[in-house]
Amino acid sequence: MAGMSGKASDYKLFWREFRQTFETTGAVLPSGRALCCELARHVSGNGRPRRILEVGPGTGVATEQIIARMGPQDTLELVELNDRFVATLQQRLETEPAWRQAAQRVRIHHLPVQQLAADAPYDAIVSGLPLNNFPATLVAEIFAKLREVAAAGATLSFFEYVGVRKLKSLVARRDERRRLGLVESLIGDARKQWGFGRRCVMANVPPAWVHHLRYD
Repeated sequence: MAGMSGKASDYKLFWREFRQTFETTGAVLPSGRALCCELARHVSGNGRPRRILEVGPGTGVATEQIIARMGPQDTLELVELNDRFVATLQQRLETEPAWRQAAQRVRIHHLPVQQLAADAPYDAIVSGLPLNNFPATLVAEIFAKLREVAAAGATLSFFEYVGVRKLKSLVARRDERRRLGLVESLIGDARKQWGFGRRCVMANVPPAWVHHLRYD
């Protein structure tokens, strides 16, 4: 990736991973700036140290916005399963000025989020996981894990592409339509229980809904 701009190298890596690991990558391109800013909307606190968790950061496009909003005593933990994305995140922490300033307060976990052993609860959680690509049982496990590691009053922000389930259902087989329906129910139940807002980000390819939850 030498000689390429950060954005160009992100696009190249994302496209390669999309082709090789579609289920866990879930997108052809990294999320746009407007989507990343909305995902990071609630990571800032009231001045006290905050523990922030990002799940599925990919190449770090949303991470960049999280780092920009971190206070001087905030910490950030990144959970990423993809080997090449982990290497990219580590490289950015070592070479990019804004990332280097926060590097001592950022930790990367190279594992599935279900295996995360949290030292303490998190005050803000951001997820870039492509939930609509996963089996419903896995989505349920992910939501349960994020609830488990969240502090009282913690926020969870995650996104899904507009109309993705409806579009998939039009051409899907019966078992796939059933899976999509179960995922929709899980997301809907989480929003009904803890949701406090959502926003449609049209300035993204494709447009996306960002859901914001607050755990009690």
